[in-house]
Amino acid sequence: MKTEDVTPTDTAGGTGYGPPAPPDRTDDRARRAGRADLIAAAAGVLLVTAAVVVGHVIQNRDGSLRAQWPPLLASWDPHLGPGTPAALVMAVLVVAYGPPLAARLPWRGLLAAAWAGSMAWVFSLALIDGWHRGVAKRLTTKHEYLRVIDRFEDIPATLRDFTNHIVIGEPGNWPAHVAGHPPGATLTFVWLDRIGLGGGAWAALWCVVVGSSAVLAALITVRVLADERLARRAAPFLVLAPTAVWAGVSADGYFTAVAAWSVALLALAATRRVRFPAVAALGGGLLFGWTCYLSYGLGLMAAVLLAVLVLARTARPVPLFLLGALVAPVAFTLAGFNWWTAYHLLVERYYQGAGGVRPYGYWVWANLACATLSAGLAAVAGLRRSAVAAPGAVRAALRRGPTTASPEGRLALLVLAALAALLAADLSGMSKAETERIWQPFLLWLLPAAALLPRRRVRYWLVASAVPALLINHLLWTGW
Repeated sequence: MKTEDVTPTDTAGGTGYGPPAPPDRTDDRARRAGRADLIAAAAGVLLVTAAVVVGHVIQNRDGSLRAQWPPLLASWDPHLGPGTPAALVMAVLVVAYGPPLAARLPWRGLLAAAWAGSMAWVFSLALIDGWHRGVAKRLTTKHEYLRVIDRFEDIPATLRDFTNHIVIGEPGNWPAHVAGHPPGATLTFVWLDRIGLGGGAWAALWCVVVGSSAVLAALITVRVLADERLARRAAPFLVLAPTAVWAGVSADGYFTAVAAWSVALLALAATRRVRFPAVAALGGGLLFGWTCYLSYGLGLMAAVLLAVLVLARTARPVPLFLLGALVAPVAFTLAGFNWWTAYHLLVERYYQGAGGVRPYGYWVWANLACATLSAGLAAVAGLRRSAVAAPGAVRAALRRGPTTASPEGRLALLVLAALAALLAADLSGMSKAETERIWQPFLLWLLPAAALLPRRRVRYWLVASAVPALLINHLLWTGW
């Protein structure tokens, strides 16, 4: 092995800590780390297999899972579509050329290519189901936001009355997605309609174009908190993410981008890697406040935001961030919408429906199988490396301060903060099923863990990400 082929994650058992080892010991440790990666990926496959087998047994027995093809909310529907050739070409191109391009492109060129690549991947997967079924009508079904646009003619009055229609049984109760989210989610599509971009096609384009920008936010955050080398190595995995199956077309992709840019702006402000850090801090807070009015569960993104501050070793942006974060709550409260009242009513609504039937004992672990399918096996192997690197990073932080931890260690801590938020959502019992879609804002931050994998195997891991996504989109119907 050439010296330049040995990265910190290939040494010391994959941790990146400790003095350089002799070449023979380095090779041995790299082999052991590689085997451990494969074992972690195999464990992910076993988890998914168990969730499928056990889920079908339970569903066939009593139907309590309320999912036709558990653990995914999907139905068996083998099909091809106009997006099939494009999706296959995208997968081949990113696997073959993604890693070298990510390493060589100028940074701004990489960001542009990553955004374009992510949009192309999401759209091509969505078009496997056809333009009508896979894109234009996805956000117009009976559960979706666009079904209630006409009820927001008087926005202040609707906000004051919003909580009266959450619980099932109330006159004119909201569709599932409208009731299940604060009104910021629906207002986004109301405002699109007001400016002449009404209908399912424009809503879908908004979700995909804005949602795909989450890749840029993740790359920028990894660059400023870890280093540019790791951001470049993460780029192909972010572009070819299996989460694209559910990002196209889903409002959760849009939610993911808003939350991701909140993290990125805070990271830029905390590290002072932007010309106006105060503006970045205020903007990050504004977006986080808006995030909390897009989805009740996304307050858990505070774990990732806290990790940003710890890694940057500063609390300087906090006052301005909090000031920005107060804008949305104050505005909605003055308009007559009470977030806490709405959340408690949502809990009641949740248990009136499928949430009250679905068994916690199955979904508390099957949700993680959904997350495995959505994040991909490369992220699973990267999580293993993150867990190995984290103790050394924590020791370095406690002993000499966070800035002395290796870039791999800093990335590991960021990834594990997102994992902690995901696990908290899982244990809450408010995410029984559909987590392959709902958890996209958390799963985004697991994907950069793949940058910790050895470069010589990167294409194998990209294949392991792309193939399951292609199979899921061609064999199952994943829409509501």
